[in-house]
Amino acid sequence: MAEEPDKSGRAQRLRRARLEAGFTRGAEAVERFGWNRNTYKSNENGAAPFSFDQAKTYAAAFGVGAEWLYDGTGSMHPGVIAKPAPAKRRTRQAPLVGYVGAGSRTHLFSEGQGPLGRVSAPDDATEETVAVEIRGDSLGAFFRGWLVFYDDVRSPVTPDLHQKLCIVGLKDGRILIKKLQPSRTDGLFHLLSHTEEPLMDQAVSWAAAVTSMRPQ
Repeated sequence: MAEEPDKSGRAQRLRRARLEAGFTRGAEAVERFGWNRNTYKSNENGAAPFSFDQAKTYAAAFGVGAEWLYDGTGSMHPGVIAKPAPAKRRTRQAPLVGYVGAGSRTHLFSEGQGPLGRVSAPDDATEETVAVEIRGDSLGAFFRGWLVFYDDVRSPVTPDLHQKLCIVGLKDGRILIKKLQPSRTDGLFHLLSHTEEPLMDQAVSWAAAVTSMRPQ
């Protein structure tokens, strides 16, 4: 079938299918099915009308008819179509324990923080998984306000965390999200980011590898 501008409500039908399948936000469906976030967002807002082949993929995920989703013909629910996604979705949550600094402006867990409620946890979360919210721009403004998940806290820092993006607790009380690099001085670390100068020779009390990140 030829692809044309979305004048037939294709994007609106995709949004309706997603909501009726139990996904309140597009990001939830993207995470559940492993789709490209930007592609799905453009498909649902009508900026990039999707093809019939992609309609079949979305239809199978949301339990609707592919023809209905693509051009509005046929039934939304032809025959008996299972809707496996809502039944299989994980509803486990993780505690939001505070803010994490990602720049010169840092936040301390002791300053009126956590627990701050609970948030939806990633599919691979464990009972120890917790979340923090990024404050600051050292990862780039795009990540400001994102949730970061971690679980396996190491104190002292172990070599398997070297060169990895970690939640880091410094001995002066700061909590940061940085890439860990060993210093030439035993027991100290350089803390790296994409947009700011590194913090050199820092005393780290504990660290935990980031297991997942997502926008709120």
